Parts: sequence; C-alpha cells; structure tokens
Amino acid sequence: MKSVRLVQLLESVLLKGDHNHKQSEISFKCPFCNHHKKKLNVNLLSQKWHCWVCGMGGHTILGLFRKLRVEKRFYDLLNKITGGKTYSVDKQYEHLSLPAEFLPLCKANLKNPEAKNALHYLNSRNITSQDILKYNIGYCESGKYNGMIIIPSYDEDGKLNFFTGRSYYDVNFKHLNPVVTKDIIGFELFINWNQPITIVEGAFDAIAIKRNAIPLFGKLILDKLKIKILEKGVKRVNVALDKDAMTNAIDMCEYFISNGISVHFIDLPEKDPSEIGFFNITNIINNVKELTPLKLLEYKINAY
Repeated sequence: MKSVRLVQLLESVLLKGDHNHKQSEISFKCPFCNHHKKKLNVNLLSQKWHCWVCGMGGHTILGLFRKLRVEKRFYDLLNKITGGKTYSVDKQYEHLSLPAEFLPLCKANLKNPEAKNALHYLNSRNITSQDILKYNIGYCESGKYNGMIIIPSYDEDGKLNFFTGRSYYDVNFKHLNPVVTKDIIGFELFINWNQPITIVEGAFDAIAIKRNAIPLFGKLILDKLKIKILEKGVKRVNVALDKDAMTNAIDMCEYFISNGISVHFIDLPEKDPSEIGFFNITNIINNVKELTPLKLLEYKINAY
C-alpha cells in the first residue's frame, strides 16, 4: 500500500511513469534533460534515483523533490507516506568558518605539549611538514574541537568550503565535522582537471595520495563533484574507497562509465590509502587496469 501511494505521489510530480514491478522501479521522462524516452529511474525500495542520459541522481526522493523545487504540499504528502521519520523539508546548517580556537601547526610552539601531541599524531599518519603547510593543517586546544587536528578544504578561489576534525588522542569520539553541506569539492584548490583525479573517502587518504586526490568526507559522491567532472571533461577517474563502501564505489564507477569516462577502480586491501602510504598507493594507482563493463558486472554480483 505504501509503495502504491509513493507511485501516485511521484506521478503527480513527474507525470505517468513505466512501472517495473519485478525490480520495484518506475521510470519517468527526465525533467532535467527532457530526453524523449523515460530514462529517469526511481527505485521504490532504496529510493535511489538516476537519469541514464544526463547523469542526475540521488539517494532519496526528498533530494529529487528538492532538485525540482516542488510545492510544500508534496513534502507533506511524502512525510505522511513515510510516517514523517525519514524526511524533512529543510536542514539547518551552521555558518562555515574555522573554529575560533584553531591554531595553525606550521606556526606551533614546539615546547607546547598539546602542539607536540598533535604533531606526533600527524607523524604517525605519515603527514609531513610540507603537507601541514600546503593544507593549512591546525589543531585546537580548547572549545568544541578540543584535542583535535583540523584539516581545512578550500574551493578553487581559496575560500573555505569544509573542514574535518580528528582527535589526536585515543578516545572513543574520534571524528567531528561541522554541520554544513558536504556537496562541495574537497581540496578543490589543488585540483588540476586536465589530469586524472582520484576519489577517496577522507582527508588523510587524499593527503597520502598527494596528487589530484579529492576527499568525499564520507562515502557518497554528491552532485557538485559529479557535475564538475563532466563539465571539465575529465578523461580518467580513479576510485579508491574503503572496503565497507564497495556498493557506493560500484555506483560511482557505473555513473562515470555511463558518461564515457575511463574508470580505474582501486580494489583496496583492508587498509585505506593513508595506511598504505604514498609510494605504495601511487604504485597501485599507476598499475591498475581500466575497469571494463564485464568486470564492473562481476563486482556488482559479488557486492549486492
């Protein structure tokens, strides 16, 4: 009954769709590219949606509705169908700025115990003094991010677009990010779009790879990065996500291949790039073969 109501809601927004009952999917004409065939697929179980022509997609129907800027009544209906537990119309974000307590480690007083502990942790993660300077890595001795390394990310104009916090002590609560959108391009300031790019999960992974690596600050690739890669005509994308993000990596690879981009999937061992180290991960990336549709299918069969 719930899926029937969901179909009715979708059709009231996107007009009549073609329902594939076997796969619990429904296809519509895409409102983003206006292709004459119904290429916008919505999965009624996972609620993922994707257009096979223009590449627009997302992981929730709420996200689809936001892209379409639907009227409030459609959000209300969506909440009723789902019990009001999954969806909300607006998410409140913080104003993005580095913590007031942020101290750059390139200027740290080496006699300060906290600075020494922060630098010791970075050294254990193979972060060099050049990395600290390049990425403006700092730390906090007090405040919300007390005892944490702070790694900022800047956009192509040098404007802060995200930062991540990681405790340099062995505590249960190791990670803390600001409540801001992740629909950004991590480390964009350092990206050369004319060269192959490597997509990874975290900041330490990107720093370990050093050259043209973009952290997602999570496991999902969002619209801004997808669109930028297509706009810039990137010819090769390396995907190097952790083992526990295999399905996300497969979806990402499938998206890029469908858009004519050469994909090289880094099937990582149990270690992430920051643990593998610069020389070893560089060697792996340089020697990995292009992902073929047949190999992609094999990964999909094993993962799903």
